[in-house]
Amino acid sequence: MPFWFVMPALVSYVFVIVVPAAQGTGLAFTDWNGLSPQRDFVGLDNFVQLSADPIALGALGRTVVIALASMALVNLGGLALALGLNTQVKSRNILRTVFFAPAVISPLVVGYVFKFVLSPTGPVNGLLGAVGLADLKQVWLGDPHLALLAIIGVVAWQSVGTAMVIYLAGLQGVEPEQVEAALMDGAGLWQRLVNIVLPSIAPSILVNAMLTLISGLRVFDQVYAMTGGGPAGLTQSLATLFVELGFEFGRYGYAAALAVVLSVLVASFSALQFGLLRRGSKA
Repeated sequence: MPFWFVMPALVSYVFVIVVPAAQGTGLAFTDWNGLSPQRDFVGLDNFVQLSADPIALGALGRTVVIALASMALVNLGGLALALGLNTQVKSRNILRTVFFAPAVISPLVVGYVFKFVLSPTGPVNGLLGAVGLADLKQVWLGDPHLALLAIIGVVAWQSVGTAMVIYLAGLQGVEPEQVEAALMDGAGLWQRLVNIVLPSIAPSILVNAMLTLISGLRVFDQVYAMTGGGPAGLTQSLATLFVELGFEFGRYGYAAALAVVLSVLVASFSALQFGLLRRGSKA
């Protein structure tokens, strides 16, 4: 009987996820342009070309930078917020809602909002001019370095609320008796954090780290909305490059190979996460 209850979800999963993924993987070994009925098998040519393509390698490097930087910012910010709100502050419930709110907004909407905020005539430059700091005005999304930092900041800002909630859940499992005993023994705030709190929430740290890393590797919406991969393609991520190659330049087979590389990266980190969680649960 349990098998029949699972069947509808299983069938839906196969046709919505497994079949399209298998078809896309197969296209990675062809030279299909996305429109022609002819699809010639080219073997590993697309992957060999990817390994020497400076544009693809650059997008890979930037994707890794975005993923690692946003992971660090999200986890530090989320942990700080969780520690601050895991108290008896009267407004803690309101503050938790406020900090979590960005996580439920569409990343595409967030990207377009910050594109306006950081535009040359937007609120940021307007505020700098109003307080007498006109020399600090920048074309924030026109400079590749500043644009990449802006993307990382926006990704981290939107994800920090989710990390905060996970850390708050972990902090509920910290034994207050241990903290009180350490306090009575003269342990300072930093000593209590390092020796009691952090080891107790290690599973939460691992989950947050891997989720934010995987999310960073898949980043698309914010890049697409804020810069479109520009200027001159210097903020392209793997996901935005895949869309550009496949749907704008008609190199669907090559784009599918790029998507396979991205999928392998995400799957590898996902497998690492599950392995570490399983090892931690056994320990």
